[in-house]
This record gives sequence, structure tokens and C-alpha cells, in this order.
Amino acid sequence: MGDGSYSFSLTTFSSSGKLGQIDHALAAVCQGSTSLSIKATNGVVLATEKKMATPLMDSSSIQKISPLDDHVGLVYSGMGPDARVLTASGRKECQAYRRTYHEPIPIGQIVRHLASVMQEFTQSGGVRPFGVSLLVAGYDSLGPHLFQVDPSGSYWAWKASAIGKNMVNAKTFLEKRYTADIELEDAIHTALLTLKEGFDGKMTSDNIELATVNSKCEFKVLSAAEVKDYLDEVL
Repeated sequence: MGDGSYSFSLTTFSSSGKLGQIDHALAAVCQGSTSLSIKATNGVVLATEKKMATPLMDSSSIQKISPLDDHVGLVYSGMGPDARVLTASGRKECQAYRRTYHEPIPIGQIVRHLASVMQEFTQSGGVRPFGVSLLVAGYDSLGPHLFQVDPSGSYWAWKASAIGKNMVNAKTFLEKRYTADIELEDAIHTALLTLKEGFDGKMTSDNIELATVNSKCEFKVLSAAEVKDYLDEVL
């Protein structure tokens, strides 16, 4: 029996050991606009392309970068509604931890929570995998952190990573430009240059979104004016 016979079954492994619906979820991620993140010595930067179906859309209504708590946030590529569900779950977990222990949640713990939610949707009947990959950036007592979480529930720590339709070219560019001693300001410039490599059209403050988390454990989504200033410096 070929693998195609299992492509609509979430909970049944194919003869080659794959779950077809997870492959399809990864395909949905690859159709999403490019997102990337770079870990610096004193923080982490998140950058993404905000792709609008028509110029008639209000760009301010599209938000791909979401804070989870004061010190941690995420960016996604793939299906926006799925990302909203995971963002809401992550925020609840952050607040539950803060209410119980009176301190911010460690970055590794919130990543494990998100990964567990995504993994649960790969072995339950009547559901489908989340059609998103996440880049989670934060700063805690152990320093800056960057994690990638995929639809299977797998997660890894990265120095720099990219997801979405242009992730292969973006990762190749990051491999050439990344250095272990890069600082946050330089990381922002590198992130914008990486997005520019595969960008279709002109990069503006309306179609680019940036966020940073610094050594003061402050996660901040940059305003359109701040994004414009960085674009003027780089382009």
C-alpha cells in the first residue's frame, strides 16, 4: 500500500514511517510569508514580512509578531488563525506561572508548553495539526533565547533561523552573515538585509514588522516610524 493511502489519516503511520498530515502542515508553513529571528549577545530580534492580498487592506490590522509576556514573544509563518490559538494558550500559561510563582516564566518552559499543545494535535482523532511554525524569542535569567517550534511539536534552540516560503535562501544568507559576537543593533540590520534577499517589491514600514527583546527583559514590537528609520539606514 502506497503512502498516498495514509495521506488523509492523522493518527496512522504510513509504511515509510511518516504522518502525512504533518507533511501537509509543513507545506502550509512553506506557503506563508517569510519570518526570521537572530539571537544577539544582548537580545533577540524578530522580523517578518506582512503580505497583504490587496492594497485595499489596512496593514495595521495584520499583526504577525505577538508578545506572550513582558519578556517573551513569537512570530509565525503559515495560517494566522492557528497562530492566534497558540498565542492565546501561551499567554494563559505565562500568566498562570506568574500568578503561581510571582516571577516571569522561563523561556524554555513556555516553549515546551507550546510544543506540547502542537504535539497533542498530531495524535488525537477529529483534529488536524497546526498549520504554523513559530519562532519564540525571549530573555530570562539565563540570557537570550531563540527557539523554533514546528507543527509536529518538535522544537530546537537556534542562533538564527528562518521559516516560511523563502526560508532556504534566508538561512543560507544568515549562515554567511551571522557571527557569535553580533549585537542587537547589528542583528536588526542583518535581519532586514536577509528579508530583502527574497522580498517581492519594495520594503516599507507597512509590509515589514520588527520586534526586539533586550537584556532588560523587555519585549517590544517596533512602531512603523521605528521600522522606517531602520529601513532608511539599511536600504
